[in-house]
Amino acid sequence: MSPNPSTPDDAAARAWRTFRIASAAVFLVLLDTTAVVAAYAPLRAHFSAVSAADLSWTLNAYTVLYAALLVPAGRLADLKGRKSVFLQGLALFSFASALCAWAPGIGTLIAARALQAVGAALLTPASLALVLGAFPREKRAAAVGLFSAVGALAAAVGPAFGSWVIELTSWRWVFLINVPLGLLAWVLARQHLQESTSPETGARPDWPGIALLTLGAAAVAWGIVRSEAAGWMPPVAALAAGMLLLLAFGLWARGRPGAALDLTLFEDRSFLFVNLATAVFGIAFTAMFLSAFLFLMGIWGYSQGLAGWAVTPGPLVVIPVAILSGRVAGRIGHRPLLLVGGVLYAVAQAWLSLSIGKTPDYLAAWLPGQLLGGTAIGLVLPALSGAAVAKLGPTRFGVGGGVNNAVRQFGGAAGAALAVALVGRAGASLQQFQHLYGVLSGLGLMTALLCLPVQTRMTAVAATKPTPAAPASP
Repeated sequence: MSPNPSTPDDAAARAWRTFRIASAAVFLVLLDTTAVVAAYAPLRAHFSAVSAADLSWTLNAYTVLYAALLVPAGRLADLKGRKSVFLQGLALFSFASALCAWAPGIGTLIAARALQAVGAALLTPASLALVLGAFPREKRAAAVGLFSAVGALAAAVGPAFGSWVIELTSWRWVFLINVPLGLLAWVLARQHLQESTSPETGARPDWPGIALLTLGAAAVAWGIVRSEAAGWMPPVAALAAGMLLLLAFGLWARGRPGAALDLTLFEDRSFLFVNLATAVFGIAFTAMFLSAFLFLMGIWGYSQGLAGWAVTPGPLVVIPVAILSGRVAGRIGHRPLLLVGGVLYAVAQAWLSLSIGKTPDYLAAWLPGQLLGGTAIGLVLPALSGAAVAKLGPTRFGVGGGVNNAVRQFGGAAGAALAVALVGRAGASLQQFQHLYGVLSGLGLMTALLCLPVQTRMTAVAATKPTPAAPASP
């Protein structure tokens, strides 16, 4: 009897259907996360009676909770079912987005942003775990590369997208647009996704560990995002308290089966150094985008809409480079891409530091930095995500992806604080922006150096091993 020829095709179709639905939801979350940066000035004008400290919580409430909940949410997805947690997170994110758009006052908006963060934290690691579970091991590098490319594009175009939406409508549409798209993704996910579970499914969650990990991560994130505020004592106290709570978690989790975070993950040198590099590049990535808008509007006098167009070429380069790099990583590993990308990012930021002046010169000064930077981001961001999960077993898909996403969020919070500290005040000088871009160049080189120990290349035997149902490219 001849084998059923439809089986590999059916597996491929299911895998790519899972990819499309999961990546669409993550695109929505990451687009919203960065688009809200562009809404800060309109929010300040709309809520003119609200203090700057209170208004900052429209960003900080989301950042703190999202970063704090990613790791325990990944663990819950592994234990309770990734499709189930994904659907819950997507429904909550869509509902909270509607609340944000409706919010009549700052208190409602901040509370709705906190709910958004909980929903986003639930669906983000669950989505990556669904993708990892849908593909055979030897095809995961390409799939994760594509998945990360979608995320990188969303994060990169978010500020420009937010600027365009606000220019055409109002800040409320930055949130409202999530509602119909989120509901459509939820319906498709409920109909077409297959439940993906860890072999440990049914085990009890480590609630004490989750509490210690969440509170510790939240305190650290709060200390980072408030580090640019006047007075250093509260942020330092929060950072210290967070580190103590995380240390307590480490003591609690050591040798404990079923801990909220399996600390043996970090015994793998590649996983450890990839996450260190992710934190550093997260700082550089967020500081770059925030400072771009501050520079274009503050030094060159661009309008918000024009600034959005001005930063578009970089993101447009990200997606084709990221797609190509994902395919290449499956053959040569992630390290070469990370090294080249880190160095190229350093060159792009050094170019900006040396070439920008007070007089607008978009084509000769700004555009080359955008194109170089977009190429670097397309190489680095997907490779970091892919390398972080390259060696994970099926019991760790959710929590491993959650760790890497959480580390990126902590880096992003630190990057925003860095940009605000160096160039965030009204009247920031050209020299301050040049200094910042010099710092970002150094962070690009540091990313490359941290990636030297990373080793994810498949062995020749594994690479040539036949696979019965390897999905074809979409």
